[in-house]
Parts: sequence; structure tokens; C-alpha cells
Amino acid sequence: MTKDWRKDRIGSALRGENPSVLRRLEAGFAVIGDVQFLPGYSVLLVDDPTVHRLSELPRRKRLAFLADMDRLGEAVERACTRLDPDFRRVNLEILGNADPFLHAHVWPRFSWEPAERVGLPVWLYPRENWTDERHALGPRHHAVREAIGEELDRLAP
Repeated sequence: MTKDWRKDRIGSALRGENPSVLRRLEAGFAVIGDVQFLPGYSVLLVDDPTVHRLSELPRRKRLAFLADMDRLGEAVERACTRLDPDFRRVNLEILGNADPFLHAHVWPRFSWEPAERVGLPVWLYPRENWTDERHALGPRHHAVREAIGEELDRLAP
């Protein structure tokens, strides 16, 4: 994967050039996360890069975005349940503090996480989890990527 698409994640998804896209959904794109220290981490990107907040979407599109977030969350849950017996739950978050465009994080959580982290938000993991190449998305994540895509297809309306 080249890094150029990361400067315009939504535009590159709209152009079919974003390699992290799992599926096009009704109001956005389901993508696999850049880091995979919690395997299956995914993000829902809104399909309009000018939208910064959920409240900026018309009501119908807002509800579609939330339904897409639910679908992606359930797909991650089903895929991670199938792939890892230590899967516990998913955390769904719409934050918007680092990237200005509307997006939702879908974090799988596992019982193998360190005891001091398991009950805390993912954002409190050490900084190196976000930057260490050991956690970068790569070919070894093919199985989880495929499983999430399959589940998204099964959950299609």
C-alpha cells in the first residue's frame, strides 16, 4: 500500500484507490484500520469529506450512517468471534478529535488484553501501539479482513 491515499482517505475511497476499503455501504465506506494491535479494528468513513459532524448530515443520511456503523460493528463482532475464542465485545466510537471528517471507530476487545488495559478506552494503550510496524496493517491480516468483508455481505439489507 502506498501512503498517498492516507492524505485523502475519503476521496481515494470514492475514486476506488483506497486499499483499506472493505465494502461500500449506504452512507460511507467500511475500512480496515491502519493498526491492528487489536485484530479486526475497523473504521466507518462518511462518503463526503466535507462532513465533519454527524449533525451536519440530513436526518435520512444520519440514520444511514448510524445503521452502517451498527452493521460494521456486528460484522467485526461476528468475524472476531469466529477467528478468536478470546473475543469479548466491540466498542463503537464517534470521536473526531484527530481527523476532521466524520468517521466511527469499531474496536474489537479481547480477554487476552493486559489486565490494566482491558477496562479502559483503547486510546490509553501505549503510543508505540499506534506506530510500531509490528502492529501495522499488512498481509498477515488477510484472514480478519476477509472475514469482516464476508460478514458485511451477510448483513447487507
